[in-house]
Amino acid sequence: MRLPRFSSTVMLSLLMVQTGILVFLVSRQLPSSPAGRGEHVHVLVLSSWRSGSSFVGQIFSQHPDVFYLMEPAWHVWDALSQGSAPALHMAVRDLIRSVFLCDMDVFDAYLPWRRNISDLFQWAVSRALCSPPVCDAFARGNISSEEVCKPLCATRPFGLVQEACSSYSHVVLKEVRFFNLQVLYPLLKDPALNLRIVHLVRDPRAVLRSREQTAKALARDNGIVLGTNGTWVEADPRLRVVSEVCRSHVRIAEAALHKPPPFLQDRYRLVRYEDLARDPLTVIRELYAFTGLGLTPQLQTWIHNITHGSGPGARREAFKTTSRDALSVSQAWRHTLPFAKIRRVQELCGGALQLLGYRSVHSELEQRDLSLDLLLPRGMDSFKWASSTDKQPES
Repeated sequence: MRLPRFSSTVMLSLLMVQTGILVFLVSRQLPSSPAGRGEHVHVLVLSSWRSGSSFVGQIFSQHPDVFYLMEPAWHVWDALSQGSAPALHMAVRDLIRSVFLCDMDVFDAYLPWRRNISDLFQWAVSRALCSPPVCDAFARGNISSEEVCKPLCATRPFGLVQEACSSYSHVVLKEVRFFNLQVLYPLLKDPALNLRIVHLVRDPRAVLRSREQTAKALARDNGIVLGTNGTWVEADPRLRVVSEVCRSHVRIAEAALHKPPPFLQDRYRLVRYEDLARDPLTVIRELYAFTGLGLTPQLQTWIHNITHGSGPGARREAFKTTSRDALSVSQAWRHTLPFAKIRRVQELCGGALQLLGYRSVHSELEQRDLSLDLLLPRGMDSFKWASSTDKQPES
């Protein structure tokens, strides 16, 4: 029996159609990335305590394409609390890498008893852990609530965390335990990762005011930052922790913005909390575009509601993302912080204020005059570069 013969043109056309179908099917199965390579996207929200990072974390967590964990390296510092921040950098980095790759066995070293998802630090703020396949408290496209999720999902088995992580196109982690950018270079060069870094900063004067309201909760971490060999530090009258946080932001921003290495190109974004408070939707659209996400109508409504609440929020809600007046929150320090402390922060953090675009105040009158804008225009050309090697005032 003779088989029909096809011309080369027909064969080429068939191959092109077949290739097109395969590309279409693969593109539907794999998540898209900013680089367009059809791979998972990994996002590290890099910040410090009391800088609005929980809110930014929720901006990502509530997105239906995101698997989010809040500060997974908390477990490293909890287990190794006698160490110092620099000494723990590599352990933190290795844990972060494993979680980005959805390898949750990394927690064996820190949670040998792990049985349920509630063994994870702040697990209930992750919408992904309150949604299928982990739990049915919320559909993937719905806005989750920590209060609703906790009683319904706390006893779900820990193994589902890895399954859930693998089912999302984006893995986003929020961390406050990195104090320089160089320790992250191996992750940025790792071919298994498609990493984007969102560096969130906040006016150091606002950070101090917020830290004073939550001093007891930060005592253990303060000790690790200061290298006290396990001694907790609640009172910090010399503002040593704030000073170190300022220096770390300068180190990170300078490394990323002043002659950055080639592998960092288009993978770092500096965000000021105050810009986010003033124009939430614009900044969030930019963040989503940077990380390859889209803003849904439901998210847009939630963002508006969460940033246009009444007042700065109650003290008992300090570690929760609740509806507040974001602009009021960003300027609360100007009403409540004594000018003597403001002057001291400005002495300790002068380089950070210059680099990140915050204007100093020179009197209590300037402090309380809200018509005086203390936020310099965005854009690196507007900033004065300050060297992290400049001598810091004695603390």
